[in-house]
Amino acid sequence: MEPEEFDSDVLRQFVLAFKKGKLKPIVKSQPVPKNNKGPVKVVVGKTFETIVMDPKNDVLIEFYAPWCGHCKKLEPVYAELGKKYRNEKNLVIAKMDATANDVTSDHYKVEGFPTIYFAPRDKKNNPIKFEGGDRDLEHLSKFIEEHATKLSRTKEEL
Repeated sequence: MEPEEFDSDVLRQFVLAFKKGKLKPIVKSQPVPKNNKGPVKVVVGKTFETIVMDPKNDVLIEFYAPWCGHCKKLEPVYAELGKKYRNEKNLVIAKMDATANDVTSDHYKVEGFPTIYFAPRDKKNNPIKFEGGDRDLEHLSKFIEEHATKLSRTKEEL
């Protein structure tokens, strides 16, 4: 509830609208990016459902904090990962500032930074958390290729 003015009538109307199910939740969100064409898509609170939960695409999502040293170290690796997979039609490499945006699904728990999940297109409510591996291009690529539902690219020859 974010009223301009507050009195008993405003509260009564709010409660009635709540009981009728006519309220929309307030989602903390940065502005939707005007240009989101880069190899790493920027997700904000208002676009989480349309990008991460899109049933047509697998999504690798990094939840980060701008002040986090580990996140800053990961940034160039993550950008390289986005470039590596940019031509994949059914795979989105994405990131979200979890300090400035609400994660609108309870299945994506963010308890530290960075937190990385792989959301298969057919199992959005059962994302796979990246754990235990080095956060480098090799390990992140291996994680993607292990869990991707549909990659068009062929394995690179040594």
